[in-house]
Amino acid sequence: MLTCAGRTDAGVHARGQVIHVDLPPMPFDGIGLARAINRQVAPSVVVLDATVVPDTFDARRAAVARTYRYLVWNSPYPDPLLAPLSWHVRDELDLRAMNAASDVLLGTHDFRSFCRRKPGTSADEPIVRRVTRATWSLDEGPEVTDIGVGRLFRFEITAGSFCHQMVRSLVGSLVEVGRGQGNAATLLERLRLQDRHRAADPAPAHGLCLLSVDYP
Repeated sequence: MLTCAGRTDAGVHARGQVIHVDLPPMPFDGIGLARAINRQVAPSVVVLDATVVPDTFDARRAAVARTYRYLVWNSPYPDPLLAPLSWHVRDELDLRAMNAASDVLLGTHDFRSFCRRKPGTSADEPIVRRVTRATWSLDEGPEVTDIGVGRLFRFEITAGSFCHQMVRSLVGSLVEVGRGQGNAATLLERLRLQDRHRAADPAPAHGLCLLSVDYP
């Protein structure tokens, strides 16, 4: 059985996923194993490294932090090369306003307003998460500036763990702020309401990517 460090919605990408699997005793060749798996599943899935870990290691429970990235292509026109990896938003976005609103997320909060609740749980149960980083930036690499008129926004967020659809829901609300439909105070009020029905629609799944997982 495979255990992943982070479970994601269908359509979400991962560059730094970590998994563990229990194997019977055998001579272990990590390089050979990675090469054999990649011959079968690449380029959709690529194993970068395979190594032996202690029996106590758990890819999900041992993780202390996870970082996700969301890409927004802000342009009057879609871009076919970025389309599989980013959300195309036509309305001009305000980077400063989006960063100011992102500051509201830092610290420990009840994120019920931005999480899809697990089946069988009560709406009164808090969903507490601690966010240590949440920031927007503009990707200015040559591969971006050469593809046409527009700006590629990059949102990165780090927390100990995330609830279902949390990042996509936050991005949906932050893009609203970028469009001028609210501000940091609006996001703070929505966070405190602890009511998912008041939040914006989640951003599309394909713009989200699990970047890295941290362990002690």
